[in-house]
Amino acid sequence: MQSSLHTCPCQISPSVEMVDAPLSYQDCCQPYHDAFYNDEVDKLDDIKAETAERLMRTRYSAFFLVKPEYIVKTTLPAQQKLLDIKAIESWAKETDWAGLEIVEHTPKLGKRHAQVEFKAYFKSHEEINSGLEEKIQAHHELSAFIKIKNKAAGNSERWYFLDPTVAMTVSQKQPCICGSGEKFKRCCGMYI
Repeated sequence: MQSSLHTCPCQISPSVEMVDAPLSYQDCCQPYHDAFYNDEVDKLDDIKAETAERLMRTRYSAFFLVKPEYIVKTTLPAQQKLLDIKAIESWAKETDWAGLEIVEHTPKLGKRHAQVEFKAYFKSHEEINSGLEEKIQAHHELSAFIKIKNKAAGNSERWYFLDPTVAMTVSQKQPCICGSGEKFKRCCGMYI
């Protein structure tokens, strides 16, 4: 994926016959990844996902290109230390990614939340009639995202993924893990 001639991973979809003008990685997800990996802290507020769908696309491309640090850094900050970066990297490497389909993007759920329903396609190999046959399967998910204000950065806002697989000990009446000041059950608890 070094050249601008290569289609960005998030633009490939086996469920769609043809994408009119697929974007190159350089023109699509690379700027988001580069801002994190090059520690361009001054550019992080300039280069951030404008929507939950855009963040979802950059995360899929990060899995495809095995960029586990990006996956961690775009997950809700309260969950980041609970993620197993080695397991994320291993899963990304072991999966033969085949494309992404955004089924539906619900950009506004309440004040700060959004959802993205997607299918991440991958290739699997099954033994059929004494030979291996390649099949495309889909991981179908409805993901929740939250937009958080960073007070230290002049109240700039950034989207984060709410990971429902992270085991957290939080009660419904505690302050929310996103820092909104609301009770967990009335904020992120509705989506995890």
